[in-house]
Amino acid sequence: MSDFWKRVDEEIEYKGINRAFLARKCNFSVTNIGQGIKLGSTPSAETAVKIANVLGVSVEYLVTGKNSAGIKNLETEEIQLKLYRKYHSLIAKCENLPPQKIDLLAKVADGFVPQTML
Repeated sequence: MSDFWKRVDEEIEYKGINRAFLARKCNFSVTNIGQGIKLGSTPSAETAVKIANVLGVSVEYLVTGKNSAGIKNLETEEIQLKLYRKYHSLIAKCENLPPQKIDLLAKVADGFVPQTML
């Protein structure tokens, strides 16, 4: 698998979607993705732009792995990823709560945070 498609798969996993959803949003067949992966080829510029737009990343990132947004965004993303990894089981439990319980949980959490941080 090419690095382009590895990064696409990483973004798909991060976003919690699948290849079929990506293909549908890009107006092409999921078979096209499979064929691109099988051939190890980078798609046309037009297709890469569609994929990048759906995934919310730059084409440069998908092609090269470099984020043109700059170091600050990379540091922020790295911190967010570490927090997600640390609290992913808690987040998963919260995802299944009804909205009223999420609001209650947020109020309880706010009670533990010093007012200077709010």
